[in-house]
Amino acid sequence: MRAHFVSVLGLAMLCLLQAQAEVPIQPGFQQDQFVGNWYGIGFASNSRWFKEKKSVMKMCTTVVTPMEDGNLEVASTYPKLDQCETRKTIFVRTAEPGRFTYTSTRTGSQHDVRVVETNYSEYALVHVKKTREAESFTMVTLYGRSKELRPELLQKFTQLALAEGLTEENILILPKTDRCMVETV
Repeated sequence: MRAHFVSVLGLAMLCLLQAQAEVPIQPGFQQDQFVGNWYGIGFASNSRWFKEKKSVMKMCTTVVTPMEDGNLEVASTYPKLDQCETRKTIFVRTAEPGRFTYTSTRTGSQHDVRVVETNYSEYALVHVKKTREAESFTMVTLYGRSKELRPELLQKFTQLALAEGLTEENILILPKTDRCMVETV
């Protein structure tokens, strides 16, 4: 009986891991339409730093710029204490359009980035699996071309975060701010 329980539990864990590993990518992803200016509207994560910083996080701007080699430069500007901070990363394209990788120069963590869904003109849902040493974290971000999005899109973001194993406590609709809004957005 115990052996049966252990094997059923093991099978359930394997299925859970496979379900989490199969994050979809926007069918027919068009990178040239994804570039440009975005607002960070919602953020969800089960990482320790998110839990620590969640209470002070605000809406940010993100500018996605194509590079000559086909990769994307992603520059996010957000309020931090009394100033604005810009963090740039290079999303390295993979063989799958809409899927990228990058390695953090600060922490060495590996990031698997997937554009899950976008209509390019209004919103984008992006999933990131961050791995550092033996730990992994999930992040889901809702971007908008404007500071306001339809309630259905906020709900779609929440549903994706929950489907990826995040809890309500891991989900934040970022408070609006006029601070650090890059003028090009």
